[in-house]
Amino acid sequence: MTRLRLIAFGYFIALMIAASINYIPGLTDDEGLAFGIFALDIYDDALHVASALWALAAGLISHRAARIFLILFGAAYLGDGIFGMFTGWGYLDLGIFTNESLGVDLSLPRLFANLPHLALGGFALWAGWRETGGPP
Repeated sequence: MTRLRLIAFGYFIALMIAASINYIPGLTDDEGLAFGIFALDIYDDALHVASALWALAAGLISHRAARIFLILFGAAYLGDGIFGMFTGWGYLDLGIFTNESLGVDLSLPRLFANLPHLALGGFALWAGWRETGGPP
C-alpha cells in the first residue's frame, strides 16, 4: 500500500465525517451553523459523499489513481476555498449560482469558513504533485 493510496483513504474518512456533521447532535447551533461558523446543506453533503467515494475508489484502484485524485481534488477544493475568500460562496456546491457575492472579506470568520477546503485542497494538491514533481 503506497503513501498516496493511504492518503486517499484518509480523505475518504475525512469527507464522510464532513458529510455527517449536520447529523451529529451538538455540532450545529440553533441557526444551523456547524461549529457556529458555516452552514452545510444537502448540496454540500452530496459533494462530500461524492468526493469521499471518489477518494475510496482511487485508493482501492492504484497508486496512479490516488495521485490523480489528489491532484484534481486538491485543485478543485483549494480553488473553491480561495474563491470563497473572495466572494463568500463556493463553486463546488453551486453557491455562486444561487447567492450573490458577499465581496472580499479577509476576516477570521470568513477564513475559518473556507479553511477546510483550503487545507484539504492544499494538502491533497501538494501530496499528489510532490510524488514525482509534476502532473501525472
